[in-house]
Amino acid sequence: MTWEAFRTTFNGITAAINGVLWHPAILYVLLGCGLYLTLRGRLIQFQALRQGIPLVFGRGPKEEGPGAISHFQALSAALSATVGLGNIGGVALAIGIGGPGSVFWMWVVGFLGMALKSTEVTLSMMHRDTSDPDNPHGGPMYVMERGFKQKYPALAGLGRFFAFSFVVALLVAAFTGGNAFQAWNTAVVTEQYLGLPGPLVGGLLGALVAVVILGGVSRIGKVAGKIVPFMCGCYLLAALYVVAVSFDQLPDVLSLIFSSAFAPLSAQGAFIGGTAGWAFSTGMQRAFFSNEAGQGSSAMAHAAVKTNHPAHEGIVAGLEPFIDTLVVCTLTAFVILLSGSWNRSPDLNIPEPIALQASADGSWTLNDTLVEPSLDETLEPGRAVFLPLRFADDSQTGLLMNGVVAAPAADGQPRISWQPVQADSQPIAATSGCFLRFDGASLTAFSFDRVQPGLGRWLVTLATWFFALSTMISWSYYGEQGVVFSFGEKWVLPYRLVYCGVTVISASGLLQTAQEINQLTMLGTGAMLWVNIPIIILFSGDALRCLRQGAKEMAKETARQNAAPQPVRET
Repeated sequence: MTWEAFRTTFNGITAAINGVLWHPAILYVLLGCGLYLTLRGRLIQFQALRQGIPLVFGRGPKEEGPGAISHFQALSAALSATVGLGNIGGVALAIGIGGPGSVFWMWVVGFLGMALKSTEVTLSMMHRDTSDPDNPHGGPMYVMERGFKQKYPALAGLGRFFAFSFVVALLVAAFTGGNAFQAWNTAVVTEQYLGLPGPLVGGLLGALVAVVILGGVSRIGKVAGKIVPFMCGCYLLAALYVVAVSFDQLPDVLSLIFSSAFAPLSAQGAFIGGTAGWAFSTGMQRAFFSNEAGQGSSAMAHAAVKTNHPAHEGIVAGLEPFIDTLVVCTLTAFVILLSGSWNRSPDLNIPEPIALQASADGSWTLNDTLVEPSLDETLEPGRAVFLPLRFADDSQTGLLMNGVVAAPAADGQPRISWQPVQADSQPIAATSGCFLRFDGASLTAFSFDRVQPGLGRWLVTLATWFFALSTMISWSYYGEQGVVFSFGEKWVLPYRLVYCGVTVISASGLLQTAQEINQLTMLGTGAMLWVNIPIIILFSGDALRCLRQGAKEMAKETARQNAAPQPVRET
């Protein structure tokens, strides 16, 4: 079997599995779980905002107990895995596939995800392993094993089975979304703007990850505590600049987000068009991938915090989806939508009529076409492009015909060579030209550049490196916790070596399209949600009681501190 044939078969298998994991019915279940915890928890999202922020900045009760890192470091370590290329590249993928309406569903997931995150982290804190006080372990696998043993002793074996299943899903997610997705996007952006080859990018990333993870969770917390606040601040300031200079367009963008979340949106420029169902599914998928609510991953970072109060860290954890989705993802979406990059005019004009021909195998082909660049950009052979296609009756979502810049014609005019597409009925060109392909994070960079030339080149390249590095570091730790739980400490070093090797491979061009990388990332995310969500609901009563009690205790402590007489300063 050739490599191309293997890729085609593998992509078909992952697409079929994701079709089950991310069936629309499952998304409704996830929404229902978030709504259930929100109502039963009496809007615990506002508890996180009201009490979590003081805890993060050390203004809450004095924390004592087993642990290795502070609330701030734990939140930074968890955010380093969530605030990353899912926010930069994932949002671009969602808008490119599902349109502006996908942003609305990101907001829904972000709000409900705060309740999911607080509940799952509280559960993990209640069941964490503190036998080594300086290096505690926790996560959904401990909840599954210990929770069943304590509450349902007759089903202890079932709890162990769920725990092992979660570890398998965790490792898939660590190697795909936590590693491959990050390395691939970094390689794409770095090669586009700096010309560095993918293998070199992968080698540098792998070496940097290795240096940090060998220092354990303490070093991870310290590095994350420096990288995440700095890079988030720079990125948010740049995004706010784009919003400020295009502020007059913001009402129209907001209106488009809400309207296309519930109604189909026709093809526009580089956007192939999409139904409300596409907006719903892609927005939900990318938000769950980005903020990891319900996955149980960040619970492993929070489990290392120094505290005796499980509810305190659960309250802090509720801030994650707020920061990740409702702030960072939203500003990225505004940059893409306000810049007009998602529905821009063709980058390359095709002067001749575009007519697709049917092939004997049922595919549709297009002969090589000459193009006239409308951008001041050199078209080197091998540059990827695409042509949006639609159907005459607009009864189905459009599709893309991918192509590459081929050797120029005899007169030196650029020429595009096209790949065939599969369709049951004849597709027609949606535009009179084609577009340069910007995948994932490179589309966000292009969007910044459309507003302020050069901003995307340096900001997104720098942010991509910092965010990818921090995400890969945190996810290496998550996967490592799964290895320790299931196989023991002796397998940690082999795991780390394989993890760094995957970084190099993923940046080397074996994964070539956004569709391939999207399928891999959603595979691990979906599997973790399937295993973890039922456990969260099953034990949610214990976690919510703990959260309510913790909130009351914190409120009393705050009132006591405020009522205490303040020392008189001498003048």
